[in-house]
Amino acid sequence: MSTASSITVAHVNVAKGYRGGERQTELLIRELAGRGIGQRLVARRGGPLAERLGDSGVKIRLVSGNPLGVAAATGGVDVVHVHEGRSVYGAYLRALMSRTPYILTRRVDNPIGEHRLAHAAYRHAFRVVAVAPQVADVVRRFDPAVRTDVIHSSGSSLPVDPVRSAAVRERYRGKLIVGHVGALDNRQKGQEFIIEVARELEESHPDLHFLLVGGGDDEIVLKRQASGLGNVTFAGFVDNVGDYLAAFDMFVLPSRREGIGSILLDAMEHRLPIVASRVGGVPEIVHDGDNGMLIDPERPDQLKARILSLAADPELRRRLGDTGHRIAQDFTADVMCRKYLALYEAAVAARRGRVEALGR
Repeated sequence: MSTASSITVAHVNVAKGYRGGERQTELLIRELAGRGIGQRLVARRGGPLAERLGDSGVKIRLVSGNPLGVAAATGGVDVVHVHEGRSVYGAYLRALMSRTPYILTRRVDNPIGEHRLAHAAYRHAFRVVAVAPQVADVVRRFDPAVRTDVIHSSGSSLPVDPVRSAAVRERYRGKLIVGHVGALDNRQKGQEFIIEVARELEESHPDLHFLLVGGGDDEIVLKRQASGLGNVTFAGFVDNVGDYLAAFDMFVLPSRREGIGSILLDAMEHRLPIVASRVGGVPEIVHDGDNGMLIDPERPDQLKARILSLAADPELRRRLGDTGHRIAQDFTADVMCRKYLALYEAAVAARRGRVEALGR
């Protein structure tokens, strides 16, 4: 029987950018590295994930992202862990070539494309891991024969430099900061609703300032929508997200869809009260009235009302933030890592059993 430390894992994430899924991939790899697990990262050439993990000691193989390249780069390991859906076909090809088991983590709740190859690749996976039960439901609706499991994302334990965080606060002295962190992807994150609320509140509530951290494809469109507003700032992509979270007074995420919204866990670690859409797995971690407030998607009127409720009640903000901090302790990288390790061991054991059965 293999011990966990003798297992070698190839992580595959060929995303072009660095978003929540890539942050979770990095967290897991670093946690596994601390436990002595043999690892390889298969990442997109020129992408930020490989650069960020350059100091981790993990072997890195750079690919263009096509399935053949992924299959070639994942040879010689015990198990393949696919962290984004595009690469499942490369893992499937590797499994057909060498019987290497693979696990796919599904982080989004949008429908899976209907075609025969997708069904074959998903069914052949040892497990399709969803980051929330609602995401697992999407997989089961796609194909009830797929073996699913749920492993929640983790908080990032983002560091805070008190001096840099204080500098953020100083820029908005006397203001209550309504913060948001996320890729500027309006079709998913719904940042247009934050801007709409800011426009409605600019004159009536000059003490509120809306601070959006992150970059993305919709940056130009969203900045155009916010043109002329003095109460909205786009901070862009930053390398010190923890400093911004520590400076916020509340956190808003009016998404149209989410897997689980792992940035919410980071906000909770920083004791921030949350206003978030009731979509995907968000209700798994934001409990309405306990650590935040849930709103329906595409309802800026509800977003505005909840922001004003929090702005008017410092004690409510404190209570929700403290409860969120306690809840976040159940969503750590250690917990996530232990659950994935158990899956890796089960996948390797299952493969060994099949090989032994064929040899008899």
